[in-house]
Amino acid sequence: MTTLVRGGHRARYRVVLLGGGYVTLHAYAGLMRHAGRAVRAGDVQVVVISTDDAHSFHGFTGEVLAGLLPYDRTRTPLVDAMPHAHVVLGRATAIDAEHRVVRYVLADDECDPRPGSPSDTGHERVLDYDGLVVGTGGREPATTVPGLAEHGFTLRAPGDIAVLTDRVREAAAHRGLRRHTVVVAGGGMAGVEMAAAVADLGGARVRVELVHSGDAILPELRDDQPRLARRADQELRRLGVRVRLGVRLASVTEDHAYLSDGTSLPASTVIATIGQRPVQVPGLDAHRDPRGRLVTRPDLSVVDGVWAAGDAACVVHPTSGEPVPANALWAIKGGEHVGRNLARTFRGRPTKPFAYRGLGQAASFGVGRSISELYGIPFTGWVAWVLRLTFFLRFMPSRRKAGQVVADFARHAAHGRSTPVPEPAEVAVAGLATARTA
Repeated sequence: MTTLVRGGHRARYRVVLLGGGYVTLHAYAGLMRHAGRAVRAGDVQVVVISTDDAHSFHGFTGEVLAGLLPYDRTRTPLVDAMPHAHVVLGRATAIDAEHRVVRYVLADDECDPRPGSPSDTGHERVLDYDGLVVGTGGREPATTVPGLAEHGFTLRAPGDIAVLTDRVREAAAHRGLRRHTVVVAGGGMAGVEMAAAVADLGGARVRVELVHSGDAILPELRDDQPRLARRADQELRRLGVRVRLGVRLASVTEDHAYLSDGTSLPASTVIATIGQRPVQVPGLDAHRDPRGRLVTRPDLSVVDGVWAAGDAACVVHPTSGEPVPANALWAIKGGEHVGRNLARTFRGRPTKPFAYRGLGQAASFGVGRSISELYGIPFTGWVAWVLRLTFFLRFMPSRRKAGQVVADFARHAAHGRSTPVPEPAEVAVAGLATARTA
């Protein structure tokens, strides 16, 4: 491999982490926990290649939309979350597993429109590795719904949550006669939470329509936890959310959402939680499943030297033999396991199979109003809300921001939502809005 010099030491191993999400952060944490001395000494170099310079913590997205938390609480700069890593703002373009190199372009190069610039000439940089972790995650397939990418919002597109939060709060503050309509597509956990959050904030001034193609929302709960599913139905009725079943979002315009049954809804805002597709980096196509995910071995390696977890990977549950769910918890645990196995390989030890069996799931419908399932045991109300909050605080990448979240909820308990909540930086939000409408 290329000789690396860091702090006066030659690095014996280089680990490259692709993406800035849960897999990357927790693979880094696992590596630091088991080989941190080698990383700090410069014997192991960690390089992160990410299109975003900050990690987005999606657990509290509903609370952000509901006005309970500022958007800033969900964003942690990668350089703060991984202080011993070299963070490269760019995009991986190809993986050569045989020669153990990854190709990438810098974000500045892709944004430079000048003739002769790196983006104009198609310039790629090459980085060799000893261990590569593919944690590129997934994105909502916005292009499958005409008009959604131009006029709608998704939960994972960079910047969408900041602009969406601003728009929902403006609608909630509107005092005119016209009632704003927000359409949420997708009746899974994310869609149900988003619909509840918007309805909780908007009250009578915002009409929320939840559109789901199945015959019932929260299909992941109906069979095993019917009590929790029924409680979710009750909470949505309490909040005034109208649920439309058996139809899907067909297209979106600036002021309407068109459904598959031929009806249309006047909509000032459309939010899509319609599943996700893995973000693919070319070069490992022979190791993908029909959905485009990298198929992993029991230890979460794909091929020698390459590892994967999270939404970009097909990880098999150690007991059921079925693919694990595509959610943050499994990405976190998969990343931790990859980090531990990387440390073992550097020491010449055999890797261990992924043995995590799951914990549970939860959804919130407002402060003190949640449903959760922990090891198969159902909880509702305040107990469920506290369990969910505790879990999310445990896995936030910044202890400082976790403390701020606790302070925000304490302020809310003392003063209600009338207490001003810091907004995203006005310049940043304006820039994102301009980019969306350009």
